[in-house]
Amino acid sequence: MGDFFRSVKFKILVAILCVLVVLMFVGAYLGGRASPTSQFLGLITTPIQKLSSTISGAATGFFEKYVDAQSLYEENQQLKEEIRRLREQVVDIERYKQENDHYKQYLDLKEQNPTLTFEPAEVIGRDPNERFYAFSIDKGSLDGVSPNDPVITPDGLVGRVSEVGLSYAKVTTILDVANDIGATDSRTRDIGVVSGDVALSAEGLCKMSYLERESAAAPGDLVLTSGLGGVYPKGLVIGTMKEVRTEAAGMTLYAVITPAAQVQNIKDVFIITSFSGQGGGPKPAQGAQRSGVPATLGGDASSSAPSASSEGTPSREDASSEGQP
Repeated sequence: MGDFFRSVKFKILVAILCVLVVLMFVGAYLGGRASPTSQFLGLITTPIQKLSSTISGAATGFFEKYVDAQSLYEENQQLKEEIRRLREQVVDIERYKQENDHYKQYLDLKEQNPTLTFEPAEVIGRDPNERFYAFSIDKGSLDGVSPNDPVITPDGLVGRVSEVGLSYAKVTTILDVANDIGATDSRTRDIGVVSGDVALSAEGLCKMSYLERESAAAPGDLVLTSGLGGVYPKGLVIGTMKEVRTEAAGMTLYAVITPAAQVQNIKDVFIITSFSGQGGGPKPAQGAQRSGVPATLGGDASSSAPSASSEGTPSREDASSEGQP
């Protein structure tokens, strides 16, 4: 036993124990500081860990952004689809509103004019080269529309049907020089003929001719249809007088008329397909000389003027009687 304590092995063991004890005290003294070995290893591994962390963070960020971008794209597509649906709904609502307004106007006209028969129609075409703003509508003979049927809006007279197909018709406006409309000043009861004028039509205006020189007609007077000629029922609003002037010959006056219905822009109209006195009565001086008051408006209504049905366009009564035994 004594030999062991004196041997070299014992001395080496004691030396190792002493070193361990010293290391323990040093570690306790440093208070948790890393050992030189750990520091050396850390010096090597830290850059690697940092690089790995950077790569991992970048990859994670890329995939997160990709996922977010994909999510935003899908959300954007959904929002676009929702906007499209909402726009369609707005268009539908606006169309229904216009239809309701049109039907309300139709019912109001029926209520205010129980003796008239109406057919609502929509403007479907305009000729850009047409100086008097003629247009086409989506109703024709299949809907009971006939030539010379008056065309109106709730504001006033627009014109008359000049051509009829099965499912369409063409309307000649009150701005057309070919239109002659028996008219009266609602205030003074002066009578005359409203027709188009090449110069005035460019401004959306027409004229009332054959006013007597002594007429008291004045700007602001309301002009109505007189009912003469059987093409237009009595009492339809034509427009208001803008100016009263003397004709070039100096024998009569004429009034510049602002139409109540803006024929250049209308989209919906009503066709008067039937009214009392339609197709009969004297015509309002169509083709008469423009230098004086026509006999059919200034004198006896029974004198000489041909009826509307004799102008080559039969009335409904004439048409219905043709071909009967």
